[in-house]
Amino acid sequence: MEILAAVVHHADDDFQIEPVTLAEPRAEEVLVRIVACGVCHTDIHVQRQHYAFPFPAVLGHEGAGIVERVGPGVTRVSPGDPVLLGYAYCGRCLPCLDGRPFACQGFYELNFGGRLADGTTRLQQNGRELSVFFGQSSFATHAVVHVNNLVKVDKGLDLRVLAPLGCGVQTGAGTVLNVFAPDPGASVAVLGAGAVGLSAVMAARLAGCGVIIAADIHAHRLQLARELGATHAFHARQVDVVDEIRRLGGVQYAVEASGKAEVGHQAAAALQPGGHLAYVSECPALDGLDPSHTATLTISEVVEGDSIPQVFIPQLIDWYLAGEFPLQHVIRFYPWQEINQAVHDALTGETIKPVLVMPEL
Repeated sequence: MEILAAVVHHADDDFQIEPVTLAEPRAEEVLVRIVACGVCHTDIHVQRQHYAFPFPAVLGHEGAGIVERVGPGVTRVSPGDPVLLGYAYCGRCLPCLDGRPFACQGFYELNFGGRLADGTTRLQQNGRELSVFFGQSSFATHAVVHVNNLVKVDKGLDLRVLAPLGCGVQTGAGTVLNVFAPDPGASVAVLGAGAVGLSAVMAARLAGCGVIIAADIHAHRLQLARELGATHAFHARQVDVVDEIRRLGGVQYAVEASGKAEVGHQAAAALQPGGHLAYVSECPALDGLDPSHTATLTISEVVEGDSIPQVFIPQLIDWYLAGEFPLQHVIRFYPWQEINQAVHDALTGETIKPVLVMPEL
């Protein structure tokens, strides 16, 4: 079928909304009409080839939409069902069978390899294959995805708000709730108050943490962090964040959510002995820190919040509907045609979580 998609042809190119051909769903696959899609910094990193990825490609991996058709063997969803799209996993390897799909042995190939599990892409333009991203490529009017990518949600919910749950939000919230699982009254620092970091702040408040510290270089993000639950907020260009955290006694947990290795260094330095550091992007640089301190730390690389999307995302939705996880405050909507403006605003920090809204067909 002919659809429209935001295509990237070469590194650093703008997104171009162009006609492409999408194959019909095969066994265990579903055709989804995309209603909205969050813009994640991972999309931007790939666009700029900070992460190697084969071009030309259709990116987008926080899709939300309505099931239009299902392939053979699909029983989890039916046409008309609203769904969110998450990361791809095989469902057959030992980590998947052990309830850890975020540790799938094929995670990299299925999400960053540019092909689906059968080695094809479902997307073509002028006879040339386009790479698929995270098994969905949801910067498009439609996507064909495997059932493993799907999280069915109740009808009547605002899919525009829920779209970012598929990656950035579950990553931040899951880092606190799934990886740390802190006791009430615990102390946590979140370095980087973007969508991932602010999701971690909201999760820390949900968990009953007593000290919740946010650090960032944007004053408006720090103000929002306080509104969402942070007890302290430090501007990283105005104060020494490590000194300020140490004055508070250090923290038991720290989230490096800026994507910068040097910020991970700060997070490690701010931890109490025996503390736990989680990072979601660049491995933290620990050079120059006291070895006797770092030797007592737990350091975790977190993938998708160590979340099972079909379990964790419905929990997040319940908290959102109860007013306990006010996700809507980090979102700004953009018409799909303004995708390049949305990317610009994300890079400058003006917008925390851009969400592209597709035109009604």
